Amino acid sequence: MIWIVSALVFWAATLALNIRISHSRFSTTKAGRLVVPAIFGLTILVVWELLVRGLQVPSVILPPPSAIGARIAVSLPVLWGDFVQTFVKGALSGWLIGCGAAVATAIAIDRSPFLQRGLLPVGNFVAALPIVGIAPILVMWFGFDWQSKAAVVVVMVFFPVLVNTVAGLAATEAMQRDLMKTYSASYTQTLLKLRLPAAMPFIFNGLKIATTLALIGAIVAEFFGSPIRGMGFRISTEVGRLGLDMVWAEIAVAALAGSAFYGAVALIERGMTFWHPSQRRQQ
Repeated sequence: MIWIVSALVFWAATLALNIRISHSRFSTTKAGRLVVPAIFGLTILVVWELLVRGLQVPSVILPPPSAIGARIAVSLPVLWGDFVQTFVKGALSGWLIGCGAAVATAIAIDRSPFLQRGLLPVGNFVAALPIVGIAPILVMWFGFDWQSKAAVVVVMVFFPVLVNTVAGLAATEAMQRDLMKTYSASYTQTLLKLRLPAAMPFIFNGLKIATTLALIGAIVAEFFGSPIRGMGFRISTEVGRLGLDMVWAEIAVAALAGSAFYGAVALIERGMTFWHPSQRRQQ
């Protein structure tokens, strides 16, 4: 009972602290924007630990964060190997190929009305395909190594980036395009100097959506065939062995990798679209 009471008291105290910080001037500073989510995340971990121990939840159902942390500490070589196999080889390579192909296809669609009428409906159809249906097929086509996982990622990220890029290329105003015509600018010059820069916020929206889809696709694809390494392989194997602490360790690594990947793309976006209103800092 004392564990549960401690969890409730800790939750109430940190909630009051976070509310106080959120209503202060400190919350508008760079440090303040980091402190509030850090306190909230720490609160979840502590309350999780206290409730699991207080309610005596079996570790095969939900291990405490301390057990997950201990598993991470003793399994760093295995986790690193799984990270490289899944994220670096599968998710990142598929993300680069899929996003690059989507941007190139969007430019081709923008150039040709025929492709706009023909490819976009096909893209809608491909985007609606369930990953659990196409992943086994791509594994059979490309083998059990990272190439098949990258292929699944390409299919998953292609359409969101394509749609956002097409919308971004159409976002410029007619007056702006007419001004480029008065300067006798070619299509390539207009594309590079006006339309692509104006489309960057849309493109980066698609790229950020694709970061989460890439990791999910690579992990799910590993459920249908993989070498003896990889996050998806480890999760499916450890679930069968009731090693839930290792499963949660892999989930934690995947969450950190996905958050870092998203943050890196958002940081690049801030540097390339500093002129956009969404990137201007409030004074």
